[in-house]
Order: sequence, then structure tokens, then C-alpha cells
Amino acid sequence: MASALTIIIADDHPLFRGALKQALTGMAGNPNIVEAGDFEAARKAAAANPGADLMLLDLAMPGVSGLSGLISLRAEFQSLPVVIVSASDDAATIRRALDLGASGFISKSASIEDIREGISLVLEGNIYTPGFYVRGPEQDSEVADLIARLRTLTPQQSRVLAMLAEGLLNKQIAYELGVSEATIKAHVSAILLKLNVDSRTQAVIQLGKIGAAQAAA
Repeated sequence: MASALTIIIADDHPLFRGALKQALTGMAGNPNIVEAGDFEAARKAAAANPGADLMLLDLAMPGVSGLSGLISLRAEFQSLPVVIVSASDDAATIRRALDLGASGFISKSASIEDIREGISLVLEGNIYTPGFYVRGPEQDSEVADLIARLRTLTPQQSRVLAMLAEGLLNKQIAYELGVSEATIKAHVSAILLKLNVDSRTQAVIQLGKIGAAQAAA
């Protein structure tokens, strides 16, 4: 007998978490639902449920700035598909989310039927985007270059960069990751080289160009 699906809903709005739960409980198999109201809770939920089948991630949550949260989660939980759920559903945001490893994008204006369809497609191993989305090239050449550089980071470097964006010091990052401070310094040096910047502040500014929180999300 197949085990029940486990889906993590990471969104800081209780009403929208409730709407997503309603959509999920109508799906076959009656999936096990884990809720998280901020980014740290989402990380803990993913760690506590290593066999989770999917995470639905709000683009703007307390504790993280926009797409940097996606980068961090994809680095730390590489086998966990992440679908972005956001009210900021312009083509650029959708494209950047997919380029940074999202398995799909669901607009917060979507109907329950569309949400179920999107989740089902991703669980089958597909990539889901809204019907209105037409993929095109990145219009901002600087962002396109930045995304290409970010994709050269190792998973651990991506985690370190996300923690830098949260304002953590090297010794704090070392503690969180269970490694030496010297190791973190080496990671930071590699990150600066790959992003072609001279300081950790510049690295965070670069990340902010694609990861700024959208007020509408």
C-alpha cells in the first residue's frame, strides 16, 4: 500500500494556508499536510519531513526576501520539489523562479481546480506554470548573468549566500552548518569570485536584485 503524500504549505497568511489545505484535501490520497507560517518554520518542516513530496512556498514570508528563500531551500533540500505560490505572477518573476529551481508556479488568483491540477502535474514529475504564462528570454541582461552565476554555486555555497542575506556572521553560519569558521570564509571567498563581487555586502545586493520581496505576494 502506497504511503500517503506529505505536502508542506509555507505561507504566512492563515487564510491562504486554509485555502490551499482545502484544495489539497480534495485530492486523491488525502495527503498529510504540514503548515509553516514563516521561513524558518518552513526549513524546520522540511528537515522534520525528509520524505516530503512537495513544498508550496509563498514568495514573500517573514525571515526571507523573495527568491532567496527558494535558492536556500533548493540548496538544503535538493530532493524536495518546491512550487512557488504568489500573487506576484508577472512573467519575469515566474521565469526567474523556474530558472532558480522551482518545480512550478501557482498564482494566488488561481482557482482551486487549477491549484489541484498544478500540484498533480508537479507530483507526476512535470513543471507547472499558469495558463497565461508565456516563457520568453530574460529582459534584464544583468539579472540573466546573475542567475547564470548563481547556478554555478555549490549547494553549500548557496546556503551560505542565503545566510549572508539574512545578516548572519561567519561564526553564526559556521555554527548553523556545523563546520569551522575557516570553512565558511573559504565558501564566502568562492561565492564572491563566482558572483564577480568584492564584498559580502555586494553579494547580498546582487542577490536582492532577483530576490527582493514583492509587496503584493
